Amino acid sequence: MHPKQLVPGCIVQKTILGMSGNPIVKAETVIENQHIEALVHFGIEQMDVKERMVTGLTFKPQPYKVKDKQSTKKTTVEEPEEFETIYVRTVEQYKKMFKSWQGGTPIDLGDVRKMVSPLFHSLTQYPPDLFILYKYATARDYIYHHAVSVSLLSAYLAKKMEHDIDWFQIGLAGVLADSGMSRLNPNWLIKGTELTIQEFKEMKKHPTYSYQLVENITALTKAAKLAILQHHERLDGSGYPLGVKADKIHPYAKIIAIVDTYHAMTSERAYKPKKSPFKVMEEMLSVKHQKYDYTTLNVFVEAFINYSIGSEVVLSNGDRAHVVYIHSDNPTRPMVRLDNNEIINLNEKKTLYIENILT
Repeated sequence: MHPKQLVPGCIVQKTILGMSGNPIVKAETVIENQHIEALVHFGIEQMDVKERMVTGLTFKPQPYKVKDKQSTKKTTVEEPEEFETIYVRTVEQYKKMFKSWQGGTPIDLGDVRKMVSPLFHSLTQYPPDLFILYKYATARDYIYHHAVSVSLLSAYLAKKMEHDIDWFQIGLAGVLADSGMSRLNPNWLIKGTELTIQEFKEMKKHPTYSYQLVENITALTKAAKLAILQHHERLDGSGYPLGVKADKIHPYAKIIAIVDTYHAMTSERAYKPKKSPFKVMEEMLSVKHQKYDYTTLNVFVEAFINYSIGSEVVLSNGDRAHVVYIHSDNPTRPMVRLDNNEIINLNEKKTLYIENILT
C-alpha cells in the first residue's frame, strides 16, 4: 500500500530500499509519523505492512487518493469494507432468513452461502477481532448474532486446524446449527427468565430439527450435516440430542461445540449474564478431558492467546491494563501492565481476574 495509507503503530513487513539500494525503513519497524514523512519524501509508492499493529489490533489503512498516470483524473484507492459493517449486515440477513424459516420456508443453501461469503472473505483479507464478537450481541437478538458468530468462529478454527477443503462447509454448518430453533415456540427465544424443565427439554431437540431442515440439501456434505446434529454432544455422553460419546462425535461437531460454548458464555443472553472470555476459557479448560476434544480446544486456546497479547482489558477491580504475557500452562491468568506501568502477574493474585476485553 501507499505510505499515506499508514497509521502510527503499524509494522513494516519487508525492508524498504531507496534508489541507491540502501534501506530507508527496515523490516519490523513500528511506524511513526516521521517514517511516513520520510517514505513520502523518498517517493515510495508501495510497501508491505503486517496485518496486526503493535497493539495487537487489526491494521486498517487510511483512505488515500492517487493520480491516474494516464490521465489527470483523481481516483480513490478502494478501501476495504469495515468488518463491523459486513457483520451487522450479515446478522440482519440471517434474521430475515430465520423468520422465513419460522414461516415454513425451506433453507436455500445458495442464499446462505451468498450471505456468509463476504464474512468468510474477511478471515483471509483482514482478520477481524473474532474473540470479541460477543460485544455486538444483544439479549433480544442473541440467537441471530450467535448463529453468525458461531459460523465465523467455526470457519476460522477449521482453517487453523488445516481443514483446507472443508472449512467453508464447517462454517456453513455453524450458521445452520441452530436453524432448528425456528421450529420452537418463538416466545422462548426472547424469554427473559430461565426456561422451565419442559421448555428446556423441548429446546434440546433443536439440533434434531436443524438436521431435518438440512438433511435433503445435496450441496451440504454429510460431515457438515453430522456437525449440525451433534454440535451439543459432549465427550462424556452428557450432551444432546442423542447422548453419544467421544469417537461417535464427528470432528467437525467438536469444532462447533467449542466455539458455540465460547460465544454463548461470553454473550449477553436473556436469562444469563455474560462472562469474561478469560473466565470462559478457564471453565472450558477445567473440563477439557470430559466435555471437549482436547486437541481442538488447544488450537482454539492458542489462537485466543495470540489474539489477547497486547489487548486492553478491564480487571475485576475496575483497573485498565494491557496483556503483556500469557503463561502457556495457565493462559487465563496472564501478566498485565497497568496504566501506571506496574506489572501484575494474575497467576499470583487469585482474587483478581480479567473482567472484560476492550480491544
